[in-house]
Amino acid sequence: MPKPIFLIGYMGSGKTTLAKKLANKLELPFIDTDDEIVKEVGMSITEYFQLHGEEKFRALEREHLQKIAQHEAIVSTGGGSPCFFDNMQWMNENGISVYLQMTPKALFDRLSQSKPNKRPILIGKTDEELFNFISEKLVEREPFYKQAHLIIDQINTPVEDLIVLLKNHI
Repeated sequence: MPKPIFLIGYMGSGKTTLAKKLANKLELPFIDTDDEIVKEVGMSITEYFQLHGEEKFRALEREHLQKIAQHEAIVSTGGGSPCFFDNMQWMNENGISVYLQMTPKALFDRLSQSKPNKRPILIGKTDEELFNFISEKLVEREPFYKQAHLIIDQINTPVEDLIVLLKNHI
């Protein structure tokens, strides 16, 4: 059975954008785990977090990841997905994982241009606080991200090159 391809990486690394391009080129369905959760719960991720807490959100996120394994699709995961439960191991066993690696500076440049209502966690942070927040979170999460089957330089790897890497990996 064909497996899903999971794109993982920090918030702002371009998982959704690249997943859509990849899905289009490979003629596969595109699935965004955050969008699927929003559809199911009828509220934003931020609202769900505030009402039910991170633990319940992460359990719901895991449930959605496991539903996806039944599909050959390109999957954009939430930035924290690989870091909870055994999600990273599970994705590696049930699909192909690709870490979209970026430096803290590159992420800062993207996220500082982001709309705060789209990324509420960024609200009220000075540039220095935002850069430090990104750097600290990346240090925390990279041990999980680096378990991916493929690690690509997100800024310098065109979608065509990623397709070649994926075909060589299968």
